[in-house]
Amino acid sequence: MHDFEAIAASYLDAWNERDPAARAAAIEKVWAQDARYTDPLADVQGRAAIEATVAAAQQQFPGFVFRLAGSVDGHHDQCRFSWELGPADGEAPVAGSDVAVIGEDGTLQAVLGFLDRVPAS
Repeated sequence: MHDFEAIAASYLDAWNERDPAARAAAIEKVWAQDARYTDPLADVQGRAAIEATVAAAQQQFPGFVFRLAGSVDGHHDQCRFSWELGPADGEAPVAGSDVAVIGEDGTLQAVLGFLDRVPAS
């Protein structure tokens, strides 16, 4: 049985890591080598592409952090959770939900992301 809460926390920690070397190490720990990440704005495969996607999100939303919004629900090799993206000490203008598929070794094989709330341009 997987520790779904810990997996979701490590996943969000990787999205929040600002140091490029530490971020790459976090992604290597959390994601399988050939993992896939898909959301309405991205469809990438492999750790390097995932790292580039995370770095681009950080550039788009400087100073914002991801945080878990509610509990993590999981069974078998999958879990779902909701998150928010905003200032560390303020209301989050962006929110979403992700479904993660977890390999036998506990790494993420795939994450399917959905944007639930985005600011108007």
